[in-house]
Amino acid sequence: MESEHFINSGYGWQCKHCDREVDTRAGEGRARFFSEGESEDKEPTLSSPALARWRDASRQTLYCPRCSIEERINKS
Repeated sequence: MESEHFINSGYGWQCKHCDREVDTRAGEGRARFFSEGESEDKEPTLSSPALARWRDASRQTLYCPRCSIEERINKS
């Protein structure tokens, strides 16, 4: 499924804008292997920072916690 600002990649909705930005930075920094998995961080981060969240309990509005874009999703 796809909307104007979000795409459902099969394991969750992702913000298209942040996903593009994260892809361009993929070559920078440490390899993903060193920052994911069974790390001992007290504040672990998601492997995909572009992963969206539901704004409401009825799961009608998605928002991106990274860039604050919101969109109402039509589930029909």
